[in-house]
Amino acid sequence: MDTLSYKTISANKETAQKDWVVVDAQGAVLGRLASQVAAIIRGKHKPNFTPHVDCGDNVIIINADKIRLTGRKMTDKVYVRHTGYPGGQRFTTPRELLEKHPTRVIEHAVKGMLPRNRLGRRLFTNLHVYAGDKHPHTAQQPKEVKL
Repeated sequence: MDTLSYKTISANKETAQKDWVVVDAQGAVLGRLASQVAAIIRGKHKPNFTPHVDCGDNVIIINADKIRLTGRKMTDKVYVRHTGYPGGQRFTTPRELLEKHPTRVIEHAVKGMLPRNRLGRRLFTNLHVYAGDKHPHTAQQPKEVKL
């Protein structure tokens, strides 16, 4: 048996094949979409997945304003943030957030599913979310993915 044929290939920054992918969020459930997009950004769908390397794809999400939440989450779920000042806790619901910033609901959900370290912050820059069905990344020739 030739032992050289059984070497494990580990991807690095130079050898990673990064593609561009378009995902349509119209009518998609938020959590299910976010978990699948986080896996694509991470690169877990690739055969040469390496946990400590950015080997995932760049993901473009269109129609972010037409996302769906099940049950009463649209009004009962609460996003909490803090201004940094005493008594500066602020609360908002997904409905209010979708009216003001329609892309932030998906960004928040995907960011929560990425690692909490330098790699996770770097991976988050591979996500591009747009409220309408137009995006400025046509030059990258992204592939349409059905989730």
